[in-house]
Amino acid sequence: MSAARDPHPVLKASFADRASNASHPLSSYLLRLMELKKSNLCLSADVPTARELIQLADRIGPYIVILKTHYDLVSGWDYHPQTGTGAKLGALARKHGFLIFEDRKFGDIGHTVQLQYTHGTARIIDWAHIVNVNMVPGKASVTALEQAAAHWRSRVNYEVRTSVTVGTPVSDSFDDDGAEEGEDRFAPLEPPGQGIPGPNNGRKGSIVSITTLTQSFEPVDSPRFGRSIAEGDERDDRLYAGIEEPPWERGLLILAQMSSKGNFMTEDYTKACVEAAREHKGFVMGFISQESLNSEPDDAFISMTPGCQLPPEDEKENGVVTGDGLGQQYNDPSKIIGISGSDVIIVGRGILKAASPQQEAERYQRIAWKAYLDRIGRQA
Repeated sequence: MSAARDPHPVLKASFADRASNASHPLSSYLLRLMELKKSNLCLSADVPTARELIQLADRIGPYIVILKTHYDLVSGWDYHPQTGTGAKLGALARKHGFLIFEDRKFGDIGHTVQLQYTHGTARIIDWAHIVNVNMVPGKASVTALEQAAAHWRSRVNYEVRTSVTVGTPVSDSFDDDGAEEGEDRFAPLEPPGQGIPGPNNGRKGSIVSITTLTQSFEPVDSPRFGRSIAEGDERDDRLYAGIEEPPWERGLLILAQMSSKGNFMTEDYTKACVEAAREHKGFVMGFISQESLNSEPDDAFISMTPGCQLPPEDEKENGVVTGDGLGQQYNDPSKIIGISGSDVIIVGRGILKAASPQQEAERYQRIAWKAYLDRIGRQA
């Protein structure tokens, strides 16, 4: 996919301009958020416990636009839909201004990926704005996830309100014939002749209690994940300044290329990923890839690239960084953003293992943003 060709117009367009023309509401939101925060940094938050994950998201949140999770490697993940780990991450996303990306890499038949996405203990769709898919099973998996997201979207901003009323009528509310004043609103519990005295037997009817249960669907104004960060925390309703809450729509990234050495994602596989994205523009935001995959005039997909790492701060910023010995290969932000044309860098251990993760996150944010400005020809 990296054969020589004229630069695609998207590469020189600002994120703000791309946001105004984006076909996916969540893509538009993300691009506007990137401009607002001056950040194109995604943190790969691979930490072993839920406590560490929440603390990390709170500390690094100001520097990122996406938090990437692997919920199934986190010990102590709380699955409660309103107060659990996903809900707490949602509150932090509101507070600091970032989206949550669950790196699930769905890779199964359509029916199975739908259930993995919307059911089970995690209910990923409730708290993750973005997920991704491995296209090995074929395009049907993309279609299935889109259908599941559309069904969830049609119901998510409604909740079932249940009202239960239990009471015992007072005697003054009944006339001499045992009927309530005005219209008789209660049908007999049993028809006459089956334990209920008839109206002319000289005895008044007796109602011990009445239970009324009503259910209705009512709209709600905010996403399903709870806003509270912790019990008793007064910060639970803060929203990042300058931008509204994310749209209800969910987004998908297609795993089109990988940074690991010797992976089997061939050029034909990558082309099939791009075809699937074009067929599902209302759901697919873009790709996990090593370069921009926009080639047709109408393409405007977002590319996010893992395997990004900087050398230590006292060395040249474009110095060589070796792999991890487990197949991972690294590139620096200038190459990923400036040369390969990707939009978002995904950084994990480069930040997590730093002496000061917050300072290192700020460093990655600054350098990646400068690479973007250089690419579009804008001064900082």
